[in-house]
Amino acid sequence: MLKNWLEAFRLRTLPLALSCIGMGSFLAAYYGTFNISVCILSLTTTLFLQVLSNLANDYGDSVHGADSAEREGPQRSVQKGSISTKAMFNSIIVFAILSFISGVLLLHFSVGIGSTTFYVFLGLGLAAIAAAIAYTNGKRPYGYSGLGDISVFLFFGLLGVCGTYFLHDESLEVLILLPAASCGFFATGVLNVNNIRDIKSDKAAGKNSIPVRIGKRNAIIYHTILITLGCLASIVFLIIHEEFYAIISVAISFLFFAKHLNKVYQAKSSTELDPQLKFLAMSTLLFVLLFGFSVLAL
Repeated sequence: MLKNWLEAFRLRTLPLALSCIGMGSFLAAYYGTFNISVCILSLTTTLFLQVLSNLANDYGDSVHGADSAEREGPQRSVQKGSISTKAMFNSIIVFAILSFISGVLLLHFSVGIGSTTFYVFLGLGLAAIAAAIAYTNGKRPYGYSGLGDISVFLFFGLLGVCGTYFLHDESLEVLILLPAASCGFFATGVLNVNNIRDIKSDKAAGKNSIPVRIGKRNAIIYHTILITLGCLASIVFLIIHEEFYAIISVAISFLFFAKHLNKVYQAKSSTELDPQLKFLAMSTLLFVLLFGFSVLAL
């Protein structure tokens, strides 16, 4: 039973949640505004949101038919019957509540309950919960209209990183938009690989992801652009701050991104593409760690 739920949580996607919070916290430390409580509660809240998103995606795709027998990727929990539709629905409610509670605690320890900033971030938090559920659920799930990329870029990039940074000290540096964009581009890349893998079944289910709309070949070109922009944005940030030695350190992760792109270009089947989701997610986490520790140490 536990194994079934761990599979449903899709643990291989969690490095993305850790990456955006890690980047925001590393940047806060770099600019001298780090708060350990904010870091821990941000990580907890984001992990709950990521699991919520994964469970909602499992439930929604099964209901709408994207997770059918024709799907070439790994079978999902509801699809193969390891978790019932009712149990999955109940788990979505549980993780939505956990996300909300953790988010309120985060705001309590960072900006204080009742402040204007509290209500702004509460609204963003509720929007994040709604976005996680609405991606593949409801009468008009936005993931079926090709809008998932924008949502991922915002929540795992700009909002995730900048929001975390702001909560550390209620301040914001404009230049952190660059590494925030890096995280957003890489996270969008993970979604894009997932959608390239599922082109056939998504098209049959009416899920018009970007790869379904533009075709596999163009989707791979789009993927290359995402990864390239992610690398360039971080380099520009480091150059502006004259962190030249850090560029050498961060470039190690670029080698993994290059390897990933090579595998994507060479993949002949969905089976060959599937491991690249985890590989890119882990490469993104490695990028954040190398970026963070190098700017703090040098």
